[in-house]
Amino acid sequence: MLLDDLYKGTPHRFADWPNDDAVPLVSAGVYTIWRDEEFLYVGMAGKKITSEHIDSPDEPVKAKGLKERLKSHWNGRRSGDQFCVYICDRFVVPTLTAPEREQIGNASLLLDTMTKEYIHKHLAYRFTTTPDAQTALELEERIRRGDWPRGGKPFLNPKEPKEPKEPRKPKEQG
Repeated sequence: MLLDDLYKGTPHRFADWPNDDAVPLVSAGVYTIWRDEEFLYVGMAGKKITSEHIDSPDEPVKAKGLKERLKSHWNGRRSGDQFCVYICDRFVVPTLTAPEREQIGNASLLLDTMTKEYIHKHLAYRFTTTPDAQTALELEERIRRGDWPRGGKPFLNPKEPKEPKEPRKPKEQG
């Protein structure tokens, strides 16, 4: 079952990347990220991938979907990667010492480097492939709401229920 892979499947440490045999070169899918047993994040990849891309007999030139997204997280660069921003803000920045802040200020130490080191040292991921992007998106949303057999929302990107909107009051004529 797809959901089982995301909480009971084999954890892959970011430190061991690229895990060439584990993540398909082209795939749509969902992944969960863990710090030991703590569920931190869920994401999906492959928004533009269709079943035709996945089933294509042509050898792809570069990674698309899950492999590309997980590599982005692995590299620790915050620019364009919300997961890396969350890791930096929630786990790296609070531990900075005064000398480290000074080094960051004079560019002799980079937050991206520290983020990458944190990811490699502490985090692992599990993943499952899906037949298409729509299935991956629906699965990710379900998990963000905590609606899966493991239960519980991700620490970094939970989906909160939408608050009902107040009905609009009619404009006063005047």
